[in-house]
Amino acid sequence: MGEVVNLRMARKRKARAGREDAAARNRAAHGMSRAEKEANKAARERAKKALDGHKREPDDGAK
Repeated sequence: MGEVVNLRMARKRKARAGREDAAARNRAAHGMSRAEKEANKAARERAKKALDGHKREPDDGAK
């Protein structure tokens, strides 16, 4: 015979596991401190400036 399962408890356990997974994803996505966010923003801006600095000017002489 199979194991007796309380469905109410099983539903609660499944819901709790789902909330824990969502919390882990949110911590990974939004869990940075202000200093980390500002450092990342500054790094992105430096990279953008470096890339823009290497762009070539369009040629004025058309064929």
